[in-house]
Order: sequence, then C-alpha cells, then structure tokens
Amino acid sequence: MMNKQVFKISKKVVFWCVVAIIFVYMLFPFYWAVNSSLKTESQLQMTPATFIPRNPHTLKVDFTLDNYRSIFTNDKFIHGLLNSTIVSTMTTGLALVVGSFAAFALGKLRFRGKTPSLYLILSMTMFPQVTVLSGLYAVINKLNISALPGMILSYMIFTLPFTVWVLTSFFKSLPRELMQSAQVDGATPFQTFYKILLPLTAPALVTTGLLAFISAWNEYLFSLTFTAIEPASRTVPVAIALFTGTVSRQEPFGEIMAAAVVVTIPLVVLVLIFQRKIIAGLTAGAVKG
Repeated sequence: MMNKQVFKISKKVVFWCVVAIIFVYMLFPFYWAVNSSLKTESQLQMTPATFIPRNPHTLKVDFTLDNYRSIFTNDKFIHGLLNSTIVSTMTTGLALVVGSFAAFALGKLRFRGKTPSLYLILSMTMFPQVTVLSGLYAVINKLNISALPGMILSYMIFTLPFTVWVLTSFFKSLPRELMQSAQVDGATPFQTFYKILLPLTAPALVTTGLLAFISAWNEYLFSLTFTAIEPASRTVPVAIALFTGTVSRQEPFGEIMAAAVVVTIPLVVLVLIFQRKIIAGLTAGAVKG
C-alpha cells in the first residue's frame, strides 16, 4: 500500500516538473524580450547578462522606457503596424467569408466531386510556402498588383485551405434536421446558411479566424519579398527586421525587443480571450464529422 502511494506521488511530482519545464521553456523567450526592452545600451552590454535591468555601476534595479518611446516615434514602425493590421484583417475576413461558403457546400450539400475537392483542399496545405514564393511573385508582377493586395491574396492561399477544412468538419457535425426544418418553413439554402447554421459555427469561426490572423500578422518571407520595391507597404515583421540604430553600425537590440513585445501582446490577449472557443473549435473540427 505504501509503495502504491509513493508511486502515485512520484508520478505527480514528475508530471508537474515536466509541466514546469515546458512552462519555462515557452515563456522564457517572451520574458527575456521584455527584460531586454527595459534596458539601456550599456545595460545590454553587461556581462554576465542580468535577469532584471540593473545599473551597470551600482547593480541596483534600474529600467527605462526609452526603447518604447523610440519605436512609437518611429514612422516606419507605425506604418508597419498599420499595414499589418490591414493585411491581417483583410486576409482573415476574406478567408472566413469564402471559407464558410465553401465549407457549407462541402459539408451540407450534395454534388459530384465533393470528396475529391476535399482531398484537393487538404493537399494544398502540404506545400511549403517557400516553394511557391518565386512563382507567386512572378504572377503578381505580371498582373501589376501592388504589394498589399498581393500579400493578402498570397496569404489566403495558405489560410483558406485550413479554414475550409476545419469549417467543413464543423458543418458536417451539425444535425441535418436543422436544414430540413428550415426548408419546411420556406427558408432558402442561403437563408438556412447565414441565419441558422452559421451562428452555430462560432467556435470554429473564432478558431480559424484567429489562426489566420496570427499567420498573416507574423509572416515575414512573403512580406519582405513583395515589398522590396514598395518600402511604404512593409508590414511590422519586416519593419522590425530593418531597424537601424541612431549610431553608425549600431544594432538597436533594445528597440527590436520593445517592438517584438508590442507586436506580441495583442496576439496573446486575443488568444487568452478566445481560448475556450479555440479549443472547442479545434476539438469539433478534429473529431466530429
């Protein structure tokens, strides 16, 4: 009996130790970014590095907000935030609108070629983004599309298949009796879709919408390529990567960390607010249907 209790206690201790290690591993980079963003140039050059901002001479706790003031007076960073907001919002909105229509058709309507269409959509998620970068860039240049619309269309190529796949599984899980009752009451398929079925897919819409937004918000490679000849259209990841110091050959590490914190906070807040709907949407999309 004693051995069983010791074994159970040992299992719990090991489990919580693993949880603590994962917790530290996941949060430490963000903590270090915050810590570095509150340091001056001289504090960043201290060796060994300190886990909290300290005065280089007295070693007393001493932090500064100069890095945050600097980035919010940087026009390139502000324009990058605006461009990222436009691109991410438009990408998410279009992906949800187009994806919900496609998912309704694939999940609730009958037509030839439905199963091959689903597998074709799934196969589109298997291609790495870098493999289509040069081709997309050539097409966008040929069509003379500006950088912002080009990025929106490009991001939809990667967010739309996932959106359609998750929403299709969710639509399949809804009872068919809902559509039958709506048809008896005289509702058209479109009315059944947006008045009855669509409101029930809120968890899946939130899940796919947030993931699409985060993907577009953090994307760097396509943005760097498409804005090479349009610097005014650079999104915030590219703007941060191209930060320059006020002194020649200076690497503005503190400003970069401050900008990274500012860019990350909205995503963290959104995920914390909608975390239950995200879990519900992923579970329903992965298990049902």
